[in-house]
Amino acid sequence: MSRVQLIETRRLEDTRGWFTETYNAATFHALGIDCVFVQDNHSLSVPAFTLRGLHFQTPPHAQDKLVRCIAGGVYDVAVDVRAGSPTYGRWVGAELSAKNGHQLFIPAGFAHAFLTLEPNCEVIYKCSALYAPQNDGGILWDSAGIDWPMPTGTAPELSEKDKELPTLNAFESPFSYDGRPLLPLA
Repeated sequence: MSRVQLIETRRLEDTRGWFTETYNAATFHALGIDCVFVQDNHSLSVPAFTLRGLHFQTPPHAQDKLVRCIAGGVYDVAVDVRAGSPTYGRWVGAELSAKNGHQLFIPAGFAHAFLTLEPNCEVIYKCSALYAPQNDGGILWDSAGIDWPMPTGTAPELSEKDKELPTLNAFESPFSYDGRPLLPLA
């Protein structure tokens, strides 16, 4: 299993704009990311401070994800939910935006969420397993101590499904620890 990684893509700019390579199997292999992506997802979140997550798929359909924001900006988060991990319940987060072009790789065993920082944000992500509704899971957005970048007194826009997720403390993880603790993002 790989670790959560912030990937800063290189942009080649000229008077026309810019070009960037967002995925290259050899480059990702050099980073220790060897999964095969089989599904791409694309979301539009219209209101600012829309929160999607904290989601995952359980084994045997657990997913690695490669996430990027192509319009607007989001705060993207991964929470370690691997049973037996010394970093269980800890999280890392990074701003992903159309402007900075950063991506976040989130391996299976981590709950994933993002908070939109402005209106009309579009996020796309690659997944290493097909969607399996029977393995769809998550934990409540405010149960992992995440420091969400929202103005004081602001409540996020949530789906009805996300409002009903169990808390981290009530969650019984089906994910196994692989010997790699969650590290700070470089």
